[in-house]
Amino acid sequence: MACALANSLGGGIITAKCSGTMPGDSINPRVVIVMNEIGLDLAANIPEVITQSQVDEADAVITMGCNVDECPINNFRVDADWQLDDPHLLSTDDVRRVRDEIRSKVVTLIQSFAERG
Repeated sequence: MACALANSLGGGIITAKCSGTMPGDSINPRVVIVMNEIGLDLAANIPEVITQSQVDEADAVITMGCNVDECPINNFRVDADWQLDDPHLLSTDDVRRVRDEIRSKVVTLIQSFAERG
């Protein structure tokens, strides 16, 4: 959700790449539903494992509350951990809450990058 929101709202200020330390086989169906509600279609997205090159090339690495000890790369840095509830175990209404929390954090992130120039 964060990646789609960042790329949708970023206005060229930021570009997000999405991957995880332990991604699932597919996008959570409740995530697809709540993102469709705001006009973002994630149905065709395929979860990917984070790579060292993604970390090395990133201006910021943000985790969502995952277990970085399980990360498959050696030089993993975390610039921020948003400590979000995992949508996997949540109801659709709670996934909406997480989506809205992510949107707020993404807007703040975009503003901080815009201020940096």
